Amino acid sequence: MKGTRLVVVGLLLGLILGGIVAWSGSALGLTLADGLAPIGALWVNAIRMTVIPLVISLLVTGVASASDLRDVGRLGGRTIVAFIGLGTINAVAMGLLTLQVVKMLPPHTGGTTALPPGAAQAATDLAQGANHVPTVGEWITSLLPTNPFRAASEGAMVPLILFVVLFALAVAKSPAESRSTLVGFFRALSEAMLTLVRWVIGLAPVGVFVLMFSLTARTGIGVAGSLGGYILAYSVACLVFVLLMYPIVSVLGRVAMGRFAKATLPAQLIAFSSSSSIATLPALTEGAEGELALPKNVTRFVLPLAVSTFKYAGPVSWMVGSTFIAWFYGIPFGLSQVAVVAFAAVVLGFATPGVPRGAFLMLTPLFQVIGLPAAGIGILIAVDAIPDLFATVLNVTGDMGVTAIVARFSGERESV
Repeated sequence: MKGTRLVVVGLLLGLILGGIVAWSGSALGLTLADGLAPIGALWVNAIRMTVIPLVISLLVTGVASASDLRDVGRLGGRTIVAFIGLGTINAVAMGLLTLQVVKMLPPHTGGTTALPPGAAQAATDLAQGANHVPTVGEWITSLLPTNPFRAASEGAMVPLILFVVLFALAVAKSPAESRSTLVGFFRALSEAMLTLVRWVIGLAPVGVFVLMFSLTARTGIGVAGSLGGYILAYSVACLVFVLLMYPIVSVLGRVAMGRFAKATLPAQLIAFSSSSSIATLPALTEGAEGELALPKNVTRFVLPLAVSTFKYAGPVSWMVGSTFIAWFYGIPFGLSQVAVVAFAAVVLGFATPGVPRGAFLMLTPLFQVIGLPAAGIGILIAVDAIPDLFATVLNVTGDMGVTAIVARFSGERESV
């Protein structure tokens, strides 16, 4: 826990000092923030450089080591059910909450012309098709990569994972000697990568401090007006659903809330500082196999899938964003619109492309269906930096939660 406490100190210190610089407008402070920013980026890159080999090695050993491939199928089935089940619970709860909030919202009287910097241009780019929204057919054909090495280099995690799972199944069906050699190689690779990860995570207090200091020095820790209300509502909603995950895991996963919180906190801190779910995979693996003592055959199958495809924050993100834009433009937002957004958040969340603004690409056609202006997406993009931090924390908490739940229903626990 000493390392975790140091990360918390780095996080708070970065927020406070960065906020002071933003409030004072100090030129020296801003220069210092800009000078330190590359160090934070370097630390995040150090985490990310371990992700691809770690995902590959964990999945191959998790799948190919199974004594019976039917066990892999059952594990995959439980994982999908858990993804959809938790996503549905989130969507229904968020939908019911939204319907109550909409009734209490006062009419927006601030006008619709004063968009924040960059919002109008972002909306124009989306409307003109500068970012291509893939059709269902295009998305399906993209699931299997023609070149897995290219998918790895571009960070296309879903196609890469599908290839790795197929490769691992092939390894599992190989002759015993070949299988033993390949599994041994990937097991050794995973152990080496986890050692490297521990070194990088050891620098987390410094990396988190620099990231938070650089961010808050430029953006400040407070915003005002309608956009500030949206950011506050989004952040609070994410925190509420983070807290709800603890009793859910306690009931469904039979894991004490305090133990789950302790295991998840390091990954949550990295998520909040880096705004990257995939970058938290090493910390999630450490917490799941260490503090929670979950079986490796579960963690090394479920976690790579979860951080790559499971968007537990999707219903919160899409519901809060859609509600805000409807209110901002004075457009009625009732039960039918809420139902469409909730359904889309569960179903389309798995299809969200892993590219910058990927979630907004999926929101573009959704806004058209429920009658909201595409220009509203530009507003969400312009103020996405702070909300995305809280959404990433929620996603990571959901990743750990779904892993604990799947492990419980697999009937396994490792000794601590």
